[in-house]
Amino acid sequence: MRAVHIGPYLIEPNVILAPMAGVTDKPFRQLCKRMGAGLAVSEMTSADPKLWRTVKSQRRMDHVGEPEPISVQIAGYDPAMLAEAARHNVAQGAQIIDINMGCPAKKVCNVHSGSALLQDEALVERIVVAVVRAVEVPVTLKIRTGWNRENRNGVRIARIAEYAGIAALAVHGRTRADLYAGEAEYDTISAIKAAVRMPVIANGDIDTPAKARIVLARSGADAVMVGRAAQGRPWIFREIAHHLAGGAAFAPPSRAEVGEILRAHLENLYAFYGEQPGVRIARKHIGWYCKEQVDSVRFRSIVNQVESGAEQLALVAAHFADSGLARAA
Repeated sequence: MRAVHIGPYLIEPNVILAPMAGVTDKPFRQLCKRMGAGLAVSEMTSADPKLWRTVKSQRRMDHVGEPEPISVQIAGYDPAMLAEAARHNVAQGAQIIDINMGCPAKKVCNVHSGSALLQDEALVERIVVAVVRAVEVPVTLKIRTGWNRENRNGVRIARIAEYAGIAALAVHGRTRADLYAGEAEYDTISAIKAAVRMPVIANGDIDTPAKARIVLARSGADAVMVGRAAQGRPWIFREIAHHLAGGAAFAPPSRAEVGEILRAHLENLYAFYGEQPGVRIARKHIGWYCKEQVDSVRFRSIVNQVESGAEQLALVAAHFADSGLARAA
C-alpha cells in the first residue's frame, strides 16, 4: 500500500471518502473514518459569504470532534470569493481546503461552478492561484477528465494546478457531460499521473476491493476515492484497505452487524441535526443500508412513515435482527 502525503498529513490508508452533497455530513464522515477511510472530505460549502450564516452552512462548517486531518470542500466561480472562503474555513478548523471543479449537477454548473469551470482554463488558473496564496494549509482540487468526451483537458488542468501549488488532485473518470452514466475510464487519469508529480487520486466506479486494486494498477494513481459505493456500506473502506495491504478478503458483515452500525449512525444523526430533522435525513441512509435485501421494499414503506427516533430505531433493530421484518410488522 502506498504512503500518500497531502502537505504535512499522511493519508493512511490511501482510501478516501469522496465529497457528496447531502451525504458526507459530519456523522457520515466520522463513521467512514471509524470504518477505515484515510481521509473524509466534507460536502461542498458555498464560497458565497451571504450563505455562511445559514443553518445548513453552519452545520457544514462544524468539525468539532472530527479526526484529523479535516478536509473541507469549497465551491464557487470567483477567485477572490473562493480565496476568502478558504480563509474562513481554515479559521473554522479546516486543515485541508479542497476546490470543487468536479460536480456535474446542473444547479452547480448553471452558476459556472463545479465542472463547468473546466471550460475556462484561464479562470481555473486564477482560482487555484488565489486559493493557494490565501491560506497556509494544503489546497487540493477535484476535477473530471474534461467538459465532454471531445474536450478531455484533464492533463492541462492538472499541469495548471500543480504549477499553482495544488497539493493533490482527485480525478473522476468521467466528463461533465457523462454525469454518472456509463462506465468511468481511467486512461485519462493515467495520463494525468504521468504528467505531474503531485499525488493523484482516482475516483469513479470504485465499488469493491478488487476494483480498487485494478484502478490503482491501471491508472498509476496514488490513492482511490470512494463515493456512491460507501452509501449504506461504510465498511467498504476497511475492506479495500485490507485488500490493498495484501490481506484475505473480509467476510461481509452479518445482518445483525449492519444493524448495529446503522443504529449508531442514526443516533449520531439525531444528535447532530435534532430528532425530527435527523429522522427525515436518516430515511435515505436506511434505504441504502438495506437496498440489497430481499425484504427492503416492504420495510422501507413501513419505516418511512414513522416520525420519532425511538420508533425508527425500534423498526431498524427488529429488521436487522435475525428474524428480520417479521418482528417489526
